[in-house]
Amino acid sequence: MRITVYDGADTIGGTKIHVEENNNGLFLDFGMNFAKYSLYYEEFISERSARGIHDLWMLGLIPRLNIYRSDLIPEDLTQKIAQHPKVPVNAVLISHAHLDHVGNVGLLREDIPIIASPTTLVILKALRDTSHKNHMGMELPYYSPKKPTAENPSVLESDKKMKYYPTRSIIPTEELPDKARNFMHWRAEVELAKDKSRTKSIKLSKIKNLDECDIGFEVKACPVDHSIYGATGYIIEGDISIAYTGDFRLHGGSGELTRKFIKAGKNASVLITEGTRVSRGSDFNVSEEEVYENALGIVEDAKGLVIADFSARNFERLESFKKIAEKTGRELVITTKDVYFLYALKLMEGVDYLNGVRVYENSKAKPEKWEQWIFRRYSELKITPDELRKEQENCILCFSFYDMPHLLDVMPDGGVYIYSSSEAFTEEQTFSFLRLWNWLQYFGFEVYGFRVDEHGKPVFERGLHASGHISREELVRTIDEIDPDYIIPVHTENPEWFREVWGDKAILLKNGESWEI
Repeated sequence: MRITVYDGADTIGGTKIHVEENNNGLFLDFGMNFAKYSLYYEEFISERSARGIHDLWMLGLIPRLNIYRSDLIPEDLTQKIAQHPKVPVNAVLISHAHLDHVGNVGLLREDIPIIASPTTLVILKALRDTSHKNHMGMELPYYSPKKPTAENPSVLESDKKMKYYPTRSIIPTEELPDKARNFMHWRAEVELAKDKSRTKSIKLSKIKNLDECDIGFEVKACPVDHSIYGATGYIIEGDISIAYTGDFRLHGGSGELTRKFIKAGKNASVLITEGTRVSRGSDFNVSEEEVYENALGIVEDAKGLVIADFSARNFERLESFKKIAEKTGRELVITTKDVYFLYALKLMEGVDYLNGVRVYENSKAKPEKWEQWIFRRYSELKITPDELRKEQENCILCFSFYDMPHLLDVMPDGGVYIYSSSEAFTEEQTFSFLRLWNWLQYFGFEVYGFRVDEHGKPVFERGLHASGHISREELVRTIDEIDPDYIIPVHTENPEWFREVWGDKAILLKNGESWEI
């Protein structure tokens, strides 16, 4: 067996791990490396979609392999790619729906299936439906084929003659419910169209459960706890057994899932594990229950509008603030995108996540089709800026920094802002917090979760955010309990720590390096 870490060996995110044995191969995640992207790109500078994968290839932001969608390869890149190896890829195992693990999967050859939990699949579909930027790497499960322009074969454009969006093969780790299966090829544009024949539909490819597929390895999916629903670890059985954690934790609301994964991984010879927090002590280990209790105490004493700011698609945190709203006699007001994701999860899990919430109607000249569908389907949940201004004492509004301009339509009379997400790790993120602070001062909010010190630097307060990653101390206990023969760290800025603790059992690979066992 050969294990190659193509990316994510010494950064948090961008994980791309290839496992090969007997001419069979799997990728464990194929994420977007934000640290590398930020060397060249920022919010208003990104790869040129008209050049397909050209820019990413030239900048070394994707592995130099011959494994990418043919329609994304412009003519002037064809010969260069042909000179690089075409490693076997029977499928991609997706651990969860965060972009640093899945954000480049859409670039891969269209005949490569994706394997993920049913919950992850519906989240990815909802993410694809609601993304206003056509990020090619996130074209999952359906994609928009490109073709060379007539004037210049090195410039690509969408193939407008295609009457549908194709999908790659989908392999759920367990049975996909009928409603969720239908959602995989449903489009709001088709639903709203007067003439459905003139609107592109989604042509669904094969959907076969994992236990029905031969992918060259025996693969067991094990749900784990993380800061997004549907997270999965994997046990891969070939001649050698591998346990892959993805991103996981023990201190969340579903820590028992992670414990079951640890038990299942005890027979693994090789453990590939994340190490996001190995450079931090236990002071940062806050549980989701602590976050709930601390936020509840703040809201109980709050006057005026309460704003809860937490990371996108952290549905567990959203549910916590929903419980807080119910307990304090307030209503939870969420964005249209939140509503769309909760609708998708309802189809998957049968739980009415939209019960007891309102949806904020922002000031858009032309809402997206999926937003129009939401306001038609859930018109009774709508709350306008004027209504929110009148009811601000009775609401918790789920907004983030990027929603601040919409508060100018509400003009709240002060209130409380609860920051319940991760701290700033980069210079650009620091600037964003300073801008957020300016907005909050403008509206007169009392801020919890962070402050700006006398030197103009954001300082983050403990107790209102639970990390999605396992603590250093719990990781030591986890690895000792699994007791693998070898440990390969990924998703960490400190791989050397593993060598310090476990000696030669820790296999430290640089990006692009392989190890054979």
